[in-house]
Amino acid sequence: MRIYTRSGDFGETSLVSGERVKKNHLRVEAYGTVDEANAVIGYAISTVDQGLTWSLSDRKLVLNAMDDIQAMLFYVGSELSTPTGKEVPWPITQSAVDRLEQRIDIFDDKVPPLKQFILPSGHPTAASFHHARTIVRRAERLAVALKDEINPLVIVYLNRLSDLLFVAARFVNTFSAFEEKVFVYKEDQ
Repeated sequence: MRIYTRSGDFGETSLVSGERVKKNHLRVEAYGTVDEANAVIGYAISTVDQGLTWSLSDRKLVLNAMDDIQAMLFYVGSELSTPTGKEVPWPITQSAVDRLEQRIDIFDDKVPPLKQFILPSGHPTAASFHHARTIVRRAERLAVALKDEINPLVIVYLNRLSDLLFVAARFVNTFSAFEEKVFVYKEDQ
């Protein structure tokens, strides 16, 4: 299998069905944004062993969650790249959403209660999770534009995923030398 096919040289690509669309088609924008989030999560994973003072079980908790999420993002991409009326190769199910919610609860139980807005920062892993969260929010907005054409669980999954990435960032920061920076309103701007 070649990496290059030359079939996209004129600004078109194929959806799962083989249907050719412009590379700026809403579906392509949506699944491309999901792929972007997946890459940032991959970067975050690559930094987990840099200066975190956590137990092996806490490290595994994060890595297992992210392994599952990275795989599930291929499912999301499958949903987004399949035209209406065609069979989705790897559909998103309620159990995938349930796993996210369970993990959100686990991470959230291990961090201090949130009393005000925090700035997206901290350890490189946490900052990357915050970065991925913003990309997932963009993917969610694009999926909402496709809501009448896609499985509604795609939007739910992306919504929960952004929540999970937020609490995962907070969780990672609790094991780092970085303190969460809180937003402070400055009247004299």
